[in-house]
Amino acid sequence: MRRGAKPGKTKVEPKLPVARKSLKSEGSRVRQLQKRLAEALKREAEAQEQQRATSEILRVISSSPMDVQPVFEAIVASAGRLCNGTTAAVFLVHDGTLYHPANYGGSPEALAAARARYPRPLGVDTGPGIAILTRSVHEVRDVEDSSTAEHIRAVGRVLGFRSVITVPMLREGEAIGAIAVTRREPGPFSEGDMALLQTFADQAVIAVENVRLFTELQEKNRALTAAHAQVTEALEQQTATAEILRVISGSPTDVQPVFVAVLASAARLCDALDATMFRVDGNVLRLVAHEGPIPSDPVGTSRPLTPATPSARAVLEGRTIQVADIQADGGEYPEGSAFARALNFRTVLCVPLMREGVALGTITIRRTEVRPFTDRQTELLRPSPTRP
Repeated sequence: MRRGAKPGKTKVEPKLPVARKSLKSEGSRVRQLQKRLAEALKREAEAQEQQRATSEILRVISSSPMDVQPVFEAIVASAGRLCNGTTAAVFLVHDGTLYHPANYGGSPEALAAARARYPRPLGVDTGPGIAILTRSVHEVRDVEDSSTAEHIRAVGRVLGFRSVITVPMLREGEAIGAIAVTRREPGPFSEGDMALLQTFADQAVIAVENVRLFTELQEKNRALTAAHAQVTEALEQQTATAEILRVISGSPTDVQPVFVAVLASAARLCDALDATMFRVDGNVLRLVAHEGPIPSDPVGTSRPLTPATPSARAVLEGRTIQVADIQADGGEYPEGSAFARALNFRTVLCVPLMREGVALGTITIRRTEVRPFTDRQTELLRPSPTRP
């Protein structure tokens, strides 16, 4: 029998237990899923917080159409909190000057010290200045770097930050301001931080534009109201003139109805409670007409032509005299003050009736409250060369 070679031994690879390998893989997948879930929940929470901040700022914008300051304060508070910043600030530029209306995050003393550096000329010595002039994001990863502008480094030491990012506020391509956020530690800001700050910058622009448009609208409304008032006043004057002319034509031999019509129009157009007319009669002023509820002497009563009353002084000096509170007069018009206290009237306007430089009499209008007559009302009452 032939002897043959012995058969070789087959190498057997060791095998891991199936159950142990499966459990290890499953645990790794669970941990990855948990990590992804936590990251997703964190992103969702951040997104909701950002949305709430944006909604709050929009609410402030809608409730402050004439004041942008509350909007700026809401923006810096949200920007500092959501970007994990040490401080946050808003800057505005106008006519080449940089202003600092709002900041947030530091001590009151530090924030006041930072604001005290403004207003200042717009330039490249500040982060906001660079962002505004270049209309682009400006980031300083370490303010202690030798290339950092001295102003930025100084502000960083005052507020205690090492890194800062500044986003311009753009309106139709033009920079009207900037928003900045700082951090205590050096390093870059994320793209998410930049995007969030851009959102806040856009909202700040909306607020500024709203105030501008609202202000313009109010100015236009005031101009329209003033124009309407002037037209109304002109129509009232024309109506009063037409009524006086009608009375004149209807009373060709009796001037008394004309005097009454003139006084009634004067009181109505000047918002006075009553009106009286005196004429010069030698050394006295004689009452020729009265219209209104304040008691008065009977028509025909005379008063001495002395400076003791505003009416007499207006005639003697040939000029308009107004006394805001005749009852509080310090002795300049003793008889007038006594008369005012007896009849309970306060503000008096006396206009002399002039012809060729000579006072023929006076028209006096009165109010029971202290409310001086306006220049417009005075001009309306005063005769002119073009108005008889």
